[in-house]
Amino acid sequence: MSENGLSVVVVGLGFGGAFSAIYLDHPAVSRVAVCERDERRLHAITERHEFADVFTDLEKVLRCDYDAVHLVTGIPDHARQALAVLNAGKHCACTVPMATSLDDFHAVVEAQRRSGCS
Repeated sequence: MSENGLSVVVVGLGFGGAFSAIYLDHPAVSRVAVCERDERRLHAITERHEFADVFTDLEKVLRCDYDAVHLVTGIPDHARQALAVLNAGKHCACTVPMATSLDDFHAVVEAQRRSGCS
C-alpha cells in the first residue's frame, strides 16, 4: 500500500459496479480502476464514474502496480482468478464463494500463505 492509500481494481462490473463506487468514496483508497470484458457494462460504469484506469483483461491488471484486486466475477472463475491475483503478489478480495471445491479452496489458502497477501 502506498502512503497515500490502497489502490484497488474491481473486476467484474455486473454486481461489482456497486463496489467500485464504494471504493471511490472510501477515505483509505487512493486509486480505483475497473476491469470488465463486456464493453456495454464497462461503458455504463465509466459514464457515471471516473477511474484511474480501465481494463478489459485480468492479465493486464495483474501486471499493473495496484495493491489489491476485488473479484466480483462468475463463481466458476473465482478460485482460478484468486490464485492468479495472489500469485501476482496482490491482495485479493473475492465475492463468495472463493472456491467451489476443497482442492481449489486449499490451493487458494496455500497461495495466500505463500504470497503474504490477504
